[in-house]
Amino acid sequence: MDALNTAKYELCLRLGDSALMLGNRLAEWCGHAHIIEEDIALTNISLDYIGLTRNLLTYAAQIQNLGKTEDDLAYLRDAHQYRNALLTEQPNGHFGNTIMRQFLYDAFSQLYYKALFESSDETLRGIAGKAQKETEYHYRHSSEWVLRIGDGTQESHEKAQEALDELWMFTADLFDTDEHYELLLKNKIVPDMGKIKEQWTKNVASVLKEATLGIPESTYMQKGSLQGIHTEHLGYMLTEMQFLQRAYPNSNW
Repeated sequence: MDALNTAKYELCLRLGDSALMLGNRLAEWCGHAHIIEEDIALTNISLDYIGLTRNLLTYAAQIQNLGKTEDDLAYLRDAHQYRNALLTEQPNGHFGNTIMRQFLYDAFSQLYYKALFESSDETLRGIAGKAQKETEYHYRHSSEWVLRIGDGTQESHEKAQEALDELWMFTADLFDTDEHYELLLKNKIVPDMGKIKEQWTKNVASVLKEATLGIPESTYMQKGSLQGIHTEHLGYMLTEMQFLQRAYPNSNW
């Protein structure tokens, strides 16, 4: 691949892998949520993410042009080959942990896919056109829950704040860029990450303030996902996700 196609491939992995991890994390809630309506909502959001994963990894496979499919890219890579944002691989924990993780990522994705709809790449523009409608709903869903649990009972407030404190250090990784991204930006294929971060910061701060939650004062931020450096949680996820394909290669229903 030339430099521009390599950069597009890396972008598709970045976005597709993040959607894949969140889709699988939310699928873990199926049959376990605290109310039936939320059980269905989380499962439907999970399906949205898996659909987005398929679109992005299918395009990545086409760019790579090695005869692979989206399933090969989803299930037959080692941990260091994944590019998902660190936030997306964090475990569900209790409901407050899940909602806070979703809120922080949804606040990013609804801005990003709206901006990506202006991409000079026709395929990415088409993927973004479908995704932006879904991500707007995801953001509305998670932000409303943050307001409910943050400004709810003393216990729910404390759990929401603890979740925010634990997850905040992974947020800077959402906006990390490299030489591939800079090349795409130069060719008007992707949005300016600086502008996305600026608006994300305003939106998140506004919701957290209304939810009576405080932004953590710690300045430590963990990065590395663009270089394939992940937390220990990804390895456990892949062990479960990849079992069938690795134990029974090329299985078909």
